[in-house]
Amino acid sequence: MRRNSFLIGFTGGLGLVVAYTTFLAVRGAASMLILIFIALFLAIGLNPAVARLRRWGLAHGLAVTVVALTVLLVLAGGIFALVPPVVTQTGEFLEQVPTYVEELRRNATVNDLVERYDLMDRIQAAANPETISQAVGGVFGGAQFIFGAIFNVLTVLVLTIYFMSAFDRLKTLGYALVPASRRNRVTLITDEILAKVGAYMVGALAIAVLAGLCTFVFAMIVGLAYPFALAVVVAVCDLVPQIGATLGAVIVSLVGFATDLPAGIACLVFFVIYQQLENYLIYPKVMERSVKVNDVAAIVAALVGVALFGVIGALVAIPAVAAIQLILREVVLPRQQRR
Repeated sequence: MRRNSFLIGFTGGLGLVVAYTTFLAVRGAASMLILIFIALFLAIGLNPAVARLRRWGLAHGLAVTVVALTVLLVLAGGIFALVPPVVTQTGEFLEQVPTYVEELRRNATVNDLVERYDLMDRIQAAANPETISQAVGGVFGGAQFIFGAIFNVLTVLVLTIYFMSAFDRLKTLGYALVPASRRNRVTLITDEILAKVGAYMVGALAIAVLAGLCTFVFAMIVGLAYPFALAVVVAVCDLVPQIGATLGAVIVSLVGFATDLPAGIACLVFFVIYQQLENYLIYPKVMERSVKVNDVAAIVAALVGVALFGVIGALVAIPAVAAIQLILREVVLPRQQRR
């Protein structure tokens, strides 16, 4: 029976079906798995703070509560710094809409363009039920996106708190799955890798805070409105690897151009210079000091991580390089040396 071709083919086909079903299940749950991964990564990064509070005499549950409340207060502070400017600017814009419309109606150039290209007829032709339904669908789609983003953020926060609470138990369970003969070695290496992830989080936070402070000082010098809110935007965006700094720079530059042309140009010049300094001087040096990863390796790892896995790849690139470097130094090279 072991050599029966039908049985071999049936077993192989059954294996393919199981593998494909597993692939479909993982692909269907990919978004939730990404949220779980981000929450676990944040829990690993915040665990050193919990451990520090426990060394100061706080109970485990109280230490987790303090860290979680601190994170929530930081998020709330960022929201309260951003919401008032948005609400104020939106209200001022709505108040000025009739004035803008009246100025456009009195503008001879605009009236000439309207008559030349029959813009009024085109607008009336576009204002049909189909267009209106598409616009309404776009509004509902935007609302769905906003509520989905809020749900994802809340899910990550809740999962992060749960992972921080059960962090020691999860580690103990993971180490128990390792053979007893290798458990001590695996425990030491894994603890060192987890410590490097925490150091990476501290380094990334320090870089983001520095970017926010520099933006705040620059906005005060140039005279931009709501400098603190802009600093918070840049600091939060800077936590997103690779694309975050550019996104924050675009937002502040748009505010600068809305203020006046020289302020917008000054914003562009400032962020071009600062991002070059951050990408090739500040970021590699901070990561080399905190995670002990070579500056060239840090840049290459971030670029490769973005190319392979997008933002998530950039997020874990530096800790992954630190882990590989540690495994090579502690396991692979000594084994090669003994041969």
